[in-house]
Amino acid sequence: MTQLHPGVIPSLERPVTEATDLSGHLEVFLDRHADALVGFRRDLHMHPELGFTEYRTTARLVEQLKEAGLEPRVLPKGTGVICDIGPADGPTIALRADIDALPLPDEKDVSYASTVPGISHACGHDVHTTVVLGAGLFLAEQAAKGLLPGRVRLLFQPAEENPGGALDVIAAGGLVGVDRIFGLHCEPRFEVGELGVRPGPITAACDKVFVKVTGPGGHTARPHLTADLVYALAKIVTELPAALSRRVDPRSSLSLVWGRMNAGSVANAIPDQGLAEGTVRCLDDEAWHRAPDLMRSLLDSVAGAYDVEASLEYVRGVPPTVNDSASVQMFRDAGSAVLGHDKVVTAPQSLGGDDFGYYVEAVPGAYGRLGVRTPGMPEYDLHRGDFDVDEGCIPVGVRILVSTVLTALCDVPRATVPDDLESAGA
Repeated sequence: MTQLHPGVIPSLERPVTEATDLSGHLEVFLDRHADALVGFRRDLHMHPELGFTEYRTTARLVEQLKEAGLEPRVLPKGTGVICDIGPADGPTIALRADIDALPLPDEKDVSYASTVPGISHACGHDVHTTVVLGAGLFLAEQAAKGLLPGRVRLLFQPAEENPGGALDVIAAGGLVGVDRIFGLHCEPRFEVGELGVRPGPITAACDKVFVKVTGPGGHTARPHLTADLVYALAKIVTELPAALSRRVDPRSSLSLVWGRMNAGSVANAIPDQGLAEGTVRCLDDEAWHRAPDLMRSLLDSVAGAYDVEASLEYVRGVPPTVNDSASVQMFRDAGSAVLGHDKVVTAPQSLGGDDFGYYVEAVPGAYGRLGVRTPGMPEYDLHRGDFDVDEGCIPVGVRILVSTVLTALCDVPRATVPDDLESAGA
């Protein structure tokens, strides 16, 4: 791994001269563009768009990228952008931002509050988009000077909250030729100037399950003459989570939690059908792939014991986001270089889902947590109508991503050595 010193961005292994002192160049860039980046973020915040309807956001990104002399490509459905920077004959590092908003009303009293009723950027995607754009614009300047030893691919992804926009990016060739991918997500538990990193699982898979139980129905006075469907449904919703937890490695954190049950309409009649709906969450990719078949087997076993029929509709959500350890170290080195070692902290695991997991299933990469809380202020959470960030996080995020890209571009040859060969001393 390239060894960095606090406050220094790697200079692409060239002598540090005025032409290659990228740290100084980046600070000059941010001095010129910081206000414009904040303005861009506020513009997105005022005009949020739900997944696969981000037409205005896409147009604004295309405008900015074309002004920088780049050639952005809009995804086939009309929202989302892919844009390459730098020469194609070197390694390729991708940066991903999600551009969609949430169906939540904006409850903040600020000049840049959402102008769209019932929709807001309550998860920080406007910040993610602005930070990746800012990093891309700076790297485009460096590429024009011949200072970029490889290619950077910007992925402005639609529909993370739906989810599934990542699959559209991949289908459109967004990962073709990519060696590594990085992304940042707002983290209000961390202060501005902090970066959270974590090797291994950082977010969970999240799937939906729908169980339908059917039987002949009957009178509650004679349950022995029919199938006691309500009792059977109760057994299913209590025994399945417990059984699942005993059939997989507990370190996978596979959990089934029910959110809705419905059966019957009167007190003295056993109904002929019942429903249960819930979510399956998991931090382990192997356990996630096994979960549907395992759950069907357990459901059939419990239902059969009570003489009812049970069907399962298992709806895939997103895979777990499992960070590659080498990519996390690049994040750590890069963050330490621009923030200081003490500002790179361990990010907690989350059982929330994020479709960044699809990218790191395909190529090595890492998802980091960008501190967005004003120092000294109380902690708060995402997906709230009053969610906002300290906009000082925007230049911090740009510094982190630029440093990470340059670190990764310099380290790609080593990063391609298989882990088992490295561990064996080959």
